[in-house]
Amino acid sequence: MKKHAKRKTRKNIVFIVFVFLVIILGIWIGIYFIGDGVKLKSENKNVPGAINEEESKLSLVIVGDGLIHSSVYKDAYHNGKYDFKDQLEFIKPIVSKYDLAFYNQETILGGTDIGLSDYPTFNSPWEFGDAMLDAGFNIVNLASNHTLDRGEKAVLKSCEYWKDKEVLTAGSYCSKEDSLEIPIKEKNGIKYAMLSYTYGTNGIQIPKGKEYLVNLYSDEKAKYDIEKIRDKVDLLLVSMHWGTEYQSEPSSEQKRQAQYLSSLGVDIIIGTHPHVIQPVTYIDDTLVIYSLGNFISAQSTNSDYNAMVELMSMVDVVKTTKNGKSSIKLENLNNELLYNYYEKSGGRWHSFKVIPFSKMNTSYNREYKRLYEKYGAVVKKYNSSIPINPAA
Repeated sequence: MKKHAKRKTRKNIVFIVFVFLVIILGIWIGIYFIGDGVKLKSENKNVPGAINEEESKLSLVIVGDGLIHSSVYKDAYHNGKYDFKDQLEFIKPIVSKYDLAFYNQETILGGTDIGLSDYPTFNSPWEFGDAMLDAGFNIVNLASNHTLDRGEKAVLKSCEYWKDKEVLTAGSYCSKEDSLEIPIKEKNGIKYAMLSYTYGTNGIQIPKGKEYLVNLYSDEKAKYDIEKIRDKVDLLLVSMHWGTEYQSEPSSEQKRQAQYLSSLGVDIIIGTHPHVIQPVTYIDDTLVIYSLGNFISAQSTNSDYNAMVELMSMVDVVKTTKNGKSSIKLENLNNELLYNYYEKSGGRWHSFKVIPFSKMNTSYNREYKRLYEKYGAVVKKYNSSIPINPAA
C-alpha cells in the first residue's frame, strides 16, 4: 500500500509540474504573438492582408498684413534702435505654440540703409522681421502691391535680409533662378510649399527682364506653378494678394480665382490686401480665407474700426498614410479676432499692441463686444459652422 501511495504521489507531482510548464509556455506564446501583433501594426511588417496605417500632424496659424507705417516704427524706436517685440507681447505666447506660422509682409523690408519711408511708397526696418521671427512666424508672403515701392534696390535688400533666415518666403526674388525654384520644407513628416502672387504693384512698372522681382498673378502662371509642385508636397499653400480695399465682401474675381485654385488642388488659400476681414469658407476640400485684414498698422478707422479688427486662423494638418498612399485632412479649424490697438496723444500715435479679443477689455475699446459680434458675423457669412473663439 505504501509503494502504491508513493507511486501515486510521484504521478501527481509530475502532473502538477507538467500543467505548470504548459501554463508558462502558454503565457510565453501569448505574450510573443500579442506583442508581435502590436509590432506588426505599428511597424508595418509585410503581413498579407494587413492594413498598415500611420498618422502625422502639424499645426498652422495664419495672420494678415505687416503694414508698417512710420507711426508703427517710430513707436518701436528706443535708445537708438528699433525693437517691435513689445507690440507683439500678446501674440508671441499664441504663435510660438504652432509648428507653422504665416504672415504677409505688406511693406518691403529694405532696412534703414536706404532710408525708411511711409505711405505711399513704403520701406520698413529689418527689425520688424526680427520681432516676427522671434514671435514664431516662419512662413512669409513677400508679394504685395507695395513690393516695388522703393524699386529694385529695396527688393535686393529684402533678399539680403531673408536669405539666411529659417523661414519659408515666396512671391519676390532677386534672380530668375531663385524664382523658378519652389522650396519644399518638411515638418513632422509633412512636406509643404507655398506659392504667392499679387494682383499688381500700384502702377509701378516691373523692370524689363526682371519679372522675378515680384510674382504677378495669372491663371496660366498659377496653373504652371501648381502642376510643377503639387505632387511633390503633402500641403500646398497659396497666398493671394487680391480683392478690393476696405470691402468686407469678396469680389467676383476673388471668388472665381478661389474656385480655380481649388480645382487645381490647393489646400489652403490665404487672402490679403483688403485691410479688412472677409469670410472664411471651404470650396470642396480647400480652406479659403478671403481676407485676414491688417495684422499691425497705423490705419485709422475707415468704417467702424474695420481696419483695426483683424483675423487669426488656426488649423491642424493631418497626414494619413495607408499602405504607402497618403492623404491630407484639415482638422480643428478655429479663428480668433484681433484688435490693432494704439493711442493718440501729443500729436503722435503710439503704444501699438496686437490684442486677441479673448484678452480684450473696455480699456482698449469700450465697444469690443459689439465689434466681436459684427466682425464675427463677417467671418461666418458663407459658412455658419466656422468657429470663432469667444471674446473676453
